Amino acid sequence: METADIKSMTLEEVSGMLEELGEKPYRARQLYQWMHQKLARGFGEMKNLPLDLREKLGNRFSYTDLKLVRMQESAFDGTRKYLFELSDGNLVESVWMKYRHGNSVCVSSQVGCRMGCAFCASTIDGLERSLLPSEMLDQIYAITRDTGERVSNVVVMGIGEPLDNYENLLLFIRLLTDENGLHISQRNVTVSTCGLVPEMKRLADEKLQITLALSLHAAFDEKRKKLMPVANRYAIEELMEACAYYFEKTGRRITFEYALVGGVNDAKEDAEALGGLCRKLNCHVNLIPVNPIKERGFVQSERDAILAFKNKLEKYGRNVTIRREMGRDIDGACGQLRRRQKALG
Repeated sequence: METADIKSMTLEEVSGMLEELGEKPYRARQLYQWMHQKLARGFGEMKNLPLDLREKLGNRFSYTDLKLVRMQESAFDGTRKYLFELSDGNLVESVWMKYRHGNSVCVSSQVGCRMGCAFCASTIDGLERSLLPSEMLDQIYAITRDTGERVSNVVVMGIGEPLDNYENLLLFIRLLTDENGLHISQRNVTVSTCGLVPEMKRLADEKLQITLALSLHAAFDEKRKKLMPVANRYAIEELMEACAYYFEKTGRRITFEYALVGGVNDAKEDAEALGGLCRKLNCHVNLIPVNPIKERGFVQSERDAILAFKNKLEKYGRNVTIRREMGRDIDGACGQLRRRQKALG
């Protein structure tokens, strides 16, 4: 019989569950703190809970504890890439990045992806399943234990399309930012999407204070369709309307993620078209020199082309950054480490 996932429960749900078991109310807070502050790997570590309660919990609930399969650390910048095994044997990737302003963790939201973006290794084998809130959280918890350092920023930009796992994503954010857990500020959480318009609007209506990052990658519909199949469902005009709606509801500036691919989307006319879109919105543009993957034929834009693209965009009065290249020597692109491990059997 499938057991309930206790690490995906809110404090209120944990309190109600323990009340059903006849436990005193303060036990719920103790249990919740063990899971989400002390980052216990199982009920056995919760020493201030009675043994009989720990046994009852173990019989009644599943407890997410990801298994570390592999960790690679960059010799250049200390970035760490983690490969974790889930309880069903599936694999997901996470990345830990150290910045002057704090530590960031990039987490996966699904095992694989069905969005089919042309330059992404995560989508090559399709979608296996979506992750539970606890499986998203435990990527952060496992990395925190391994590094011994607090995580201050979380980016849901690893394997998977977060808005294709909407309900679990929403609960993950609420647990992550709960004052009884890690209590990471919503303003320090970024969620990436390839552009699922209905879900973008739903997320806007939640009125969270997270940053929404749109993987745009082309400012022309036909060009975007060649790079991202989702563009066949939602035109750029619809995307821009959804972005404007998100800003209207939340007051949070949108980030455009734009992967620069040599000879594909890095020309002067591409920059001008993107600048035209930016002029209509309160947004920030993050230019990403694409990470080449062996399964695809794309190459990174030349440095001069990247700088010219940035300079052209800045003339439209919007903030533009070039993403720092981190972890290039450790299979930096999403999905590469997972695919290599699967190939090894």
